[in-house]
Order: sequence, then C-alpha cells, then structure tokens
Amino acid sequence: QVHVVESGGGSVQAGGSLRLSCAVSGYSASRYCLGWFRQAPGKERDRVARLDSLGTTIYEDSVKGRFTISQDNAKNTLYLQMNSLKPEDTAVYYCAAGWSCHYSDFIYWGQGTQVTVSS
Repeated sequence: QVHVVESGGGSVQAGGSLRLSCAVSGYSASRYCLGWFRQAPGKERDRVARLDSLGTTIYEDSVKGRFTISQDNAKNTLYLQMNSLKPEDTAVYYCAAGWSCHYSDFIYWGQGTQVTVSS
C-alpha cells in the first residue's frame, strides 16, 4: 500500500521561506514521477513542480527561480524549498506520485499541507 504524507507547511511573511517534505512509502518502480501541486481557495489544483526518475525537473513559470524540488532517495522523501514567498503562493500544497509526469498519471496523493503567506 502506498502512503504519501506531506509536512512542513505553515505561515510566513512575504519574502520568507518554507521547506515542504513529502514521505513516500510503498511505491517502488524504476520509472516514476513525483510532484508538488497546490490549490488556492476557489481555484483548481495547479502544478507547481515535478521531478522524474531521470532527474528531470519541471517548474511552473510562477515559481521558477524561487522554488526548488529535490529528493532524498535514501529517505524516500521529496522536498520543495520555497523562497521569496508571495501572498499568491498561499494554498494547500499536495504531494503526488505516479509513473509519469502527466497530470492524469499521478495516482497517489497526500492529504495536503497549508501554506499561508501574509503581506
């Protein structure tokens, strides 16, 4: 059984930083993609950043240069380092895993962690 658990959310002022963590267990495949998504109140869930089994990273334009996705294979943990946070980054952040980086192929999702950025 696959488990995906996010942690590290919280409240921060604009310009601050947060690091989200995502522990993934029970998922073993030579080909995979791990990703961070977010959903702001009243909006659809959007992609933030993705990382595949080849080490390729993909960032949405809104976070390029500010967010960094990385993984620690030994700990089966995915990270999202978020710097220069803006109020518009406020959302529930979700971690997900799947066999490819196409949105529809992310089949394992965490419960989400709240990130609030105040101006």
